[in-house]
Amino acid sequence: MIIRARLHQASTEFAALNLRLLGPLTMTASVEVPKRRALGKGLESLLPGRSGFTPAPAAANAAPVPDEGKPREIPVDQIERNPFQTRATVDESSLRELSASITATGVLQPVLVRPLADNRFQLIAGERRWLASKMAGKATVPAILRHVSDEQAMEITIVENLQRTDLNPMEQARAYDRLSHHFKMTQEQMAQRTGKDRASVSNFLRLLRLPLEVQQKVETGSLSFGHARALLSLESPESILKAAQKVSALSMSVRQTESYVQGLLNPEKKTKGEEKEKAPLDPNVREARDALQRALGLKVSIEDKNGRGRVIIEYSRLEDFDALLETIAGK
Repeated sequence: MIIRARLHQASTEFAALNLRLLGPLTMTASVEVPKRRALGKGLESLLPGRSGFTPAPAAANAAPVPDEGKPREIPVDQIERNPFQTRATVDESSLRELSASITATGVLQPVLVRPLADNRFQLIAGERRWLASKMAGKATVPAILRHVSDEQAMEITIVENLQRTDLNPMEQARAYDRLSHHFKMTQEQMAQRTGKDRASVSNFLRLLRLPLEVQQKVETGSLSFGHARALLSLESPESILKAAQKVSALSMSVRQTESYVQGLLNPEKKTKGEEKEKAPLDPNVREARDALQRALGLKVSIEDKNGRGRVIIEYSRLEDFDALLETIAGK
């Protein structure tokens, strides 16, 4: 019985020893599992449908993106015009001057482009430099590459052009209008982005209220920005168009146009004793009167009788009187 008891105790201690030994062995086996993952053949890669699987990004196998910050020489024939270009016309004489400068010294500032398919590029900014380079017979032009969307390209183009001085007033007005509609910018935001004051932005946008025929006159330079602003004081498109035609026909200055518009807005009331019909003016007197009105921008009447008479110059504001005094007396 004593021998059996000792054998049973030895058996129990041996089993306990096995359990203590097997425990560390099992833990060691579990530690070895991550080492197999180092081969890149984990369960996730073998079971792509498994929840939580994230495929490798496609860009990993794509060609490397060229460095966007460094200028490179790009063939001028591989560059396409910017469809979002704000400038509608290019002055040929200034373009020839720029072309001559490029022939002598090269392009000092790279153009900005974005990549297209088939190894072609689209201009974002620098159209005049690109055109002048082609005119100068250059095979390539220095360019900086930018990967941007259509909207980003449009915004960059418009803002870059508005910061220049060679856009006519209508081109600027349409550029601000596109920023307003496409990018939902307020006038304050547009002023900040372009470095202009808010009042200027507002005045340019008001030009779009002009009738199309008058807009064309402003675009071609027949009427200036100052003429257009004065005409906008009139309310109806018909009255604006009629006044613009007269301003152009008489070659009125901006000050004369302002006075003329004020006269239309505040017509003088006829007195009861005023004659309904007046004798026709002598053609020479009429010509002299019209010349004075064009020169002074004020209403002029000439009363002549056998070479004697008087010249009446009418004004409705102190500013008009000051301008008249300055013109006549030089004060």
